[in-house]
Amino acid sequence: MARPTRTWLPNYMVGVALLIIIYVNLVISAEGQVLQLMTMGISPSTDGNSNSKLIDRLQIAADAMIQIDRADYVLDRRSAYIDSPQPIGYNATISAPHMHAYCLDYLSEHLKPGNRVLDVGSGSGYLAAVFALMVGETGRTVGVEHISQLVDRSIESIKKGPAAHLLDKGALSIHVGDGKKGFPDEAPYDAIHVGAAASEIPEALVNQLKPGGRIVIPVVDSLMIIDKLADGTLKQKSVMDVRYVPLV
Repeated sequence: MARPTRTWLPNYMVGVALLIIIYVNLVISAEGQVLQLMTMGISPSTDGNSNSKLIDRLQIAADAMIQIDRADYVLDRRSAYIDSPQPIGYNATISAPHMHAYCLDYLSEHLKPGNRVLDVGSGSGYLAAVFALMVGETGRTVGVEHISQLVDRSIESIKKGPAAHLLDKGALSIHVGDGKKGFPDEAPYDAIHVGAAASEIPEALVNQLKPGGRIVIPVVDSLMIIDKLADGTLKQKSVMDVRYVPLV
């Protein structure tokens, strides 16, 4: 539901952006072409300590993204593979693929098999499906969306792809609800993604985050990373300026 408004980025993010541009042009297609990410030269991420670990993280995210056909989650399949937000009805959009990739990169260390993920403002259901593939059958992925029609449509979209069995097994579920309140029934979470701009960081989401977990959330016009340390204290940083629809 967003695109960055600032063009200057840390060196490693420029590399990620380059990767995503190539990914979008070569990978996201009806034929599902496979991009060999390991051939890309990208500067190390501040979340890792080597180039190879960065590539490994991006490879895992790309492997999940390539399995979920974006065309199943948009209204107009002709524009499904354009790297820009697309309308999904009810004044909502599906984010541009590069924004999905940024968020997956920021959360990747917290999206391991067996982990628990909350997707607030799950909208089309695309990113929830990607999360579910990454944490697998032993994990738990929960989407919360306040527009009931989008919840119904997102479930039907997920059923068309490889995450369908995770719905059947109960490892993935999408619910109608107020995203600001999170989903306490399945808490605590290793990762929380918020797909709409909050006016402030919702306390409920912080409370539902595990120590050692991470939230990626747009707050007003800034994409924030919030880490909960082992002692429960929070570490926050802004990583880019963005434009998201409001979290309601």
